[in-house]
Amino acid sequence: MAGAGDPGAPLRIRVDPAGRLTWNGAAVRCALGRGGVTADKREGDGATPIGAFPLRRVFHRPDRVPAPPTGLPVRALTPADGWCDDPASPDYNTLIQKPFSARHEDMWRDDGLYDLVVELGYNDDPPVPGRGSAIFLHVAGPGLASTEGCVAMALPDLLGLLRRCGPGAVLEVTPPAG
Repeated sequence: MAGAGDPGAPLRIRVDPAGRLTWNGAAVRCALGRGGVTADKREGDGATPIGAFPLRRVFHRPDRVPAPPTGLPVRALTPADGWCDDPASPDYNTLIQKPFSARHEDMWRDDGLYDLVVELGYNDDPPVPGRGSAIFLHVAGPGLASTEGCVAMALPDLLGLLRRCGPGAVLEVTPPAG
């Protein structure tokens, strides 16, 4: 799974603040957080963090989307899967199993946004409470609606990107020019 210019290099995916996602000469539109992009991400601010984040693993909802062809680890979601977004929890910013007493979001969603979702290595090594959680690359809503801080793209574009991803793939959200 090569990056541009060097057949052995990991794929580098770039996202600009205007919502353009590029890799290996391909370019597609994407949605970003309703709060724009920020270098100072905080839980609940609705902003997409600026920085370079490894693609950790892919989750898919098996009743809607088959496991995608990719060089990344893939895991089927279950209705019991959730993601802890409670800064007071020791499980903050990790995959959890429901029932779960701390605040969390469901990974098994009715709206289709997490039918295919990529865990990004943001605030996870180790998680710092309050610095933001559940920052994913996932399926975009209608009209590329803003997200709560994630990067989202049309399902066919996400599938095309994942075909090119393997170990070492990185998503870089760039700051505004100037």
